[in-house]
Amino acid sequence: MAVDFAQTVKEQADIVKIVGEYVRLRKAGAQNYSGLCPFHKEKTPSFSVHAGRQFYHCFGCGQSGDVFSFVQKIENVPFPEAVRSVAQKCGIPLPKRDFASPEEAAEHRQRGKLLELHEAATAWFEEQLQSPEGATAREYLTGRGLTPEGIAKFRIGYAPDSFHALRERLQSMADVETLRATGLFSWKEQEDGSPGPIYARFRKRVMFPIANEAGRVIAFTARTLETGEKAGPKYLNSPETALYSKGQMLFNLDKARQAIRADGGAVLVEGQMDCISVFLAGIPNVIATSGTAFTEAQVRLLKRYATRVIVNFDPDTAGANAAEKSIALLTEEGFDVRVLTLEGGLDPDRYVRERGARAYAEVLRGAPAFQDYLVERARQLYPGRDPKSKTEALNYLLPHIRRIPSRIARDAFANDAAQALGIDSALVRAELKDAAARRRDSLAPHQQALTRSEQILLQAFSGPRSSEAYLVAEGAWHEHEREFAAMRDDVRTMVERLRGRADGVDPLTAVEDEEQRKILAELFLSIHDAEPEADDVEEAVVAIRRSALEQQQRRLRAEIDQAERAGKMDEALRLTREMQDMTRRVRELD
Repeated sequence: MAVDFAQTVKEQADIVKIVGEYVRLRKAGAQNYSGLCPFHKEKTPSFSVHAGRQFYHCFGCGQSGDVFSFVQKIENVPFPEAVRSVAQKCGIPLPKRDFASPEEAAEHRQRGKLLELHEAATAWFEEQLQSPEGATAREYLTGRGLTPEGIAKFRIGYAPDSFHALRERLQSMADVETLRATGLFSWKEQEDGSPGPIYARFRKRVMFPIANEAGRVIAFTARTLETGEKAGPKYLNSPETALYSKGQMLFNLDKARQAIRADGGAVLVEGQMDCISVFLAGIPNVIATSGTAFTEAQVRLLKRYATRVIVNFDPDTAGANAAEKSIALLTEEGFDVRVLTLEGGLDPDRYVRERGARAYAEVLRGAPAFQDYLVERARQLYPGRDPKSKTEALNYLLPHIRRIPSRIARDAFANDAAQALGIDSALVRAELKDAAARRRDSLAPHQQALTRSEQILLQAFSGPRSSEAYLVAEGAWHEHEREFAAMRDDVRTMVERLRGRADGVDPLTAVEDEEQRKILAELFLSIHDAEPEADDVEEAVVAIRRSALEQQQRRLRAEIDQAERAGKMDEALRLTREMQDMTRRVRELD
């Protein structure tokens, strides 16, 4: 994508607005906004966005950059995709697509072709559902309470009992290697190690499309209609592809995200049918893990839209274990978590079908806090009242207590757990004391803090070359370059990088060293004015020069003493004259 177009987009983009779509930001100064970092786990906000300089920086993990690097990292897309995404968010018309390399262009074409093939496969599966062979699948879906409108809403289809029908439908659209890359086909390895002919991966199964956030189909979950050993697994998912990574997707997020963002909360269920039934029952903020373990990537994805989650997994042992792991991940990210266990051993799908949408909405509203759920589960797992059972129950709860970010909430949970288990609360608090100390945020100041004068000088060189502050700093640098050479290496390197950058280049991108970039980012977020006054720059220059001259004075005193002790009086006299000249220059500064 052309550099001039990217620069145009960057100049028009509001980084606070773009970042605000993913991170809940609060004003924290004249031009600063803060929030919880989306790139690492934290409980106290250390992520800042500077509206004036249009960049972000996290004091916790050190991530920083401009609006494009933010979108690149959070969306996991290359730079051209990030520019396109920001342009679309800002309503800027896109130019004809340019690519940085042939490889990038080929990758883009491949992704586009895979999306096209998935769309064609989805439409074909929908057609097959209406075919005579699809009658059994239609009966299954009707038995699950789905109407034709609901089936069409989720584009549910059917894969016929054929090894080659799908290949014949798609083979005119792409070559065999591209068809292999879709994940829709399987093949056997031949004796020479080469892949054999492709055949349909999904056969005689109900097909549930999985869409990305934009609503484009990228994978499938297929439910068998047969029983017995030959039927294979009950649910069969698409493999990992260039489009699909199951640990990074949430089923139905494309349809639910607006409702989740509006409500601030989401209902998290296990399977597609649970999700579909709840959604069609009039609860639009429902998403599913698609039967896979909840992952950190999915938590971060959900965090863009919600702060509250009701976990409603199946009531069996596997569902309870999955709920515990989900609670751990969600509480560590600061979510307000509630856990719903439906009575009668029902999953969400059956509950909605048997008791109705209104009844389900009612039990959602009464879902207990995760603390109450875990205490009750501890009592069920370790029901005895003897010391051994109490110890086991407490050991079960302690990791969950430690994960709670808020100390007040942590203490309340500890007290409730102690009371429920019949344990002295002081003993529970003692167990938590060491863990609480380890959880404190360790945002220590940078080891090499800048002096105020160094801050002003770097601030001046970060501004436009035509600014008065930059011109004063540049003039002083030329006139007193020898004295500036005595500056600390890291500060001098940063100045030289800033001076050497072209007009319009972001100061942060000009500095290559990661630690120095962190220093500069923290500086920009700690100041309020975009440009220092010329008088401030002059005072800073004087202070830096005085520091350099005094440093040389200390060196000369040491050399004079050494020369006198060695009896080198001529050398001592020469050094004394240099010291006198240095003293005169310091007086001139005063």
